[in-house]
Amino acid sequence: MPDFFRTAVYFKNVPPTERVVRTVAGAALVAVPVAVGAPMWLVAVLAVNGVFAAGTGFVGFCPACYLYGRKLAVRSAEQPEGSGTE
Repeated sequence: MPDFFRTAVYFKNVPPTERVVRTVAGAALVAVPVAVGAPMWLVAVLAVNGVFAAGTGFVGFCPACYLYGRKLAVRSAEQPEGSGTE
């Protein structure tokens, strides 16, 4: 049983700035087509993409980034933030 918990751990692979951008862009993809009166098929397509983008931004995990092998940089305790050696 402990192996399951070790492998099923949630981790973030989207940095904080990108999370904000994804969330805002996703919300815009949902709201803007509705506001301008786009055709319903376009609203539906953009809404699905917007919900996915906003969801990955809100949660901080992107499945496509995971498949690509993207990981966040881990900072060591001895290295202060902004030391220029990142």
